[in-house]
Amino acid sequence: MTRRQIWTIVVLISGYILCQLVADVAAVKIMDVWGLTMPAGTLIYAVTFTWRDVIDKRLGKEWARAAIVVAAVCNILMVLYFLFAIQLKPAVFWANQAAYKTVLGFTWRIALASIAAEVVSELVDTELYHVIKRRLGENRQWGRVLGSNAISCPLDSVVFATLAFGGTIPLSGLWGIVKGQMLFKYAITLLSLPGIYVVKERPLLRQPAYAAD
Repeated sequence: MTRRQIWTIVVLISGYILCQLVADVAAVKIMDVWGLTMPAGTLIYAVTFTWRDVIDKRLGKEWARAAIVVAAVCNILMVLYFLFAIQLKPAVFWANQAAYKTVLGFTWRIALASIAAEVVSELVDTELYHVIKRRLGENRQWGRVLGSNAISCPLDSVVFATLAFGGTIPLSGLWGIVKGQMLFKYAITLLSLPGIYVVKERPLLRQPAYAAD
């Protein structure tokens, strides 16, 4: 394996995991964008769908699946450490324990909701990507991204919002979050779509026989 191949793998996988972790922490804040309400993590999380497609295209389906699983494990470990850190006795001069607990203490539910939504939606996205690829062939790469994201984005939004905020906010507010996330993710999908053409169609690594569609 060449140095360039190693760096390509590191950047693609670590970048995907980084987006997932940052999105979960940022999601604690609910923001308003042009009248649409959504978690602040949506800004970066929406990119992961196209990013996952790039991993699939460059490294293959098995690497894409592995990235999804590793990101979920990293999220769980992050939440567990936050819960541990909250229980540590604060220094006598540090007056931010309540704020620290309020923000990071709520992250566990958001992270678990995000993990569930991520695993379900992105595994579905992976399978749809390959189904569409078989139908469209090697051309019309935009069709793979738009087709798979058309299903995985709303699926992710519904699962995440329900598990993360269900019972804590009014139903109208919950629907507002779902709607805001869906519309914003579709917008980010369109903006990030050219990224799928940046990488080569030829797989970076030879795929094992069992990974064939």
